[in-house]
Amino acid sequence: MASTKAMNPPRRECRQCWYHAYASREAHAGLGPREDCPECVDHMVNGHPEHMIVR
Repeated sequence: MASTKAMNPPRRECRQCWYHAYASREAHAGLGPREDCPECVDHMVNGHPEHMIVR
């Protein structure tokens, strides 16, 4: 189960990025060794969608 910190990002942070950073093993469980997370890559390339930013 994800930690409380992973589930409660501070204001102005992306919910997905925060979760992937603090619950990394759970968020990336299906990935193989040295495999990039498609969701993380999408955020690195395209930025964070406004609806995922904590207000």
